[in-house]
Amino acid sequence: MVPEHICILGLTGSIGMGKSTAAAMLERMGVPVFSADSCVHDLIGPGGDAVAAVVAAFPGTGEGTGISRAALGRAVFGDDTALARLESILHPLVRAAEIDFFHRQALQGRRICALEIPLLFETGAEALCDAVIVLQAPAFVQAARVLARPGMTPERLAAIRARQMSEAEKSVRADFCVATGLGRRHTWRALRRIVATFKRSRRRQAYA
Repeated sequence: MVPEHICILGLTGSIGMGKSTAAAMLERMGVPVFSADSCVHDLIGPGGDAVAAVVAAFPGTGEGTGISRAALGRAVFGDDTALARLESILHPLVRAAEIDFFHRQALQGRRICALEIPLLFETGAEALCDAVIVLQAPAFVQAARVLARPGMTPERLAAIRARQMSEAEKSVRADFCVATGLGRRHTWRALRRIVATFKRSRRRQAYA
């Protein structure tokens, strides 16, 4: 259970929408951020808590004391059943780490935290949040950002997009939408206004 006196900002958006940049901005504003992706990296990294279970479920993906991300990607790419099996291993561990993070922040006297999850709505994690920020950018900006990443192809991008909720649905479910295609200064100002709103009130209805 999340400590009652902590406000939690959900931070989400499709691939290439600027989540890492926005998370870094929030941290510069003094808002601690829990990154689900970083947590997964730790879980399947050397000595990670999920390594044994992942190797058992996907033989041949082990690499030293961790998991080969390339081998794991090949094992689940385009296979919904395999992906669901992987998520059944990782999601409970990530959720436990989230709750532990919020409790540690509460003990340090923090009042506002952020939860950065690419599939926030898809995994039901918005239930933990007082409000949700959805990051958005035009499709051509998203494609340019993502296809510049090593190993990314249009086919992989299309497959990732297919797994994620539509931009229209995210917009409807968001408490705040922040455009990230207008430059970092615009994103910073938008996030700063949201954080200021949270400092005045923590009730979800305050953001309606």
